[in-house]
Amino acid sequence: MNNKIMFIVGSVIFVIYVYFLLSIIRKQHKIQRAENTKSYDANDLDGIGNQGRFPTKE
Repeated sequence: MNNKIMFIVGSVIFVIYVYFLLSIIRKQHKIQRAENTKSYDANDLDGIGNQGRFPTKE
């Protein structure tokens, strides 16, 4: 009887831990995806960055 109770308590704690772990991973993935879409440059066709462009006149 005592082993069953400890197994159930441990299983509940494990399920709660996995739930929060996956929710944190999902949240950080959404944040990282938002940051990557902001930093995307449509003019960078060769992939080496801003090395060959001329500065814009303001």
